[in-house]
Amino acid sequence: MRNASKHVTALLVACALAAGLAGCAAGTSGATGSSSAGAGSNSSAGASGSPRLSGAITVFAAASLKSTFAKLASDFEAKNPGTKITLNFAGSSDLVTQITQGAPADVFASADTRNMAKLADAKQIDGAPANFATNVLEIAVPPSNPASISSFADLAKPGVKVVVCAPQVPCGAATETVEKAAGTTLAPVSEESSVTDVLGKVTSGEADAGLVYVTDVKTAGDKVKGIPFAESDQAVNTYPIATVGTSKNKELARAFIAAVTGSEGKKVLSDAGFGTP
Repeated sequence: MRNASKHVTALLVACALAAGLAGCAAGTSGATGSSSAGAGSNSSAGASGSPRLSGAITVFAAASLKSTFAKLASDFEAKNPGTKITLNFAGSSDLVTQITQGAPADVFASADTRNMAKLADAKQIDGAPANFATNVLEIAVPPSNPASISSFADLAKPGVKVVVCAPQVPCGAATETVEKAAGTTLAPVSEESSVTDVLGKVTSGEADAGLVYVTDVKTAGDKVKGIPFAESDQAVNTYPIATVGTSKNKELARAFIAAVTGSEGKKVLSDAGFGTP
């Protein structure tokens, strides 16, 4: 009897152990499944499995990018509900000054590599900038072309009221390069802090001609007449874009930069007259 009792007890212990192991296996499997679900929830993955973007960023961009970046920002917000892109346009040199003085910016898009380098030297850039477009100068005149401008040399004729960008602004630096290449020195009636200000002087009739980018002439439509000139290819401006180091939403900043440098961004820029880097 004692041996039989021992046998029954051993059998019961074995069954209990087997049940416990099965329970542990099931529990382990359940924990793994729960962990996976939790990870998906924490990443806020959308239907496509990619992380869902949210929040807001401020983009500081060169004045010549105004129309294209307005479209790119609008398209980006539409494709990423819950995001907000605020745009601040000015001359690239002015934007660099604002950022280095503490202005809250998440992305900086410059109309030249020189001003981007200034920001990088100031340790204000996160990662390497990406070049995304190029641009060249064109002469903008009122539709009636009152000064009969047909070449770059015509801008130096006596009595011609020409407006250019200030030397520290990318379009101004490009103007100086073209002057040297053409052997022509201009005597502008004013030097503006952004290319849009130059264009404004022409459209308002305050100037006979202004040096702006080909993209600005295209955007202005019938408000101005564009006059290409051969020497413009001596000053091709390359546009870089980068995340600002102090950005508080670098994930969203990088996503917007990816949109600008991606296929859809390239199409918007190309349609506006920008070249490829």
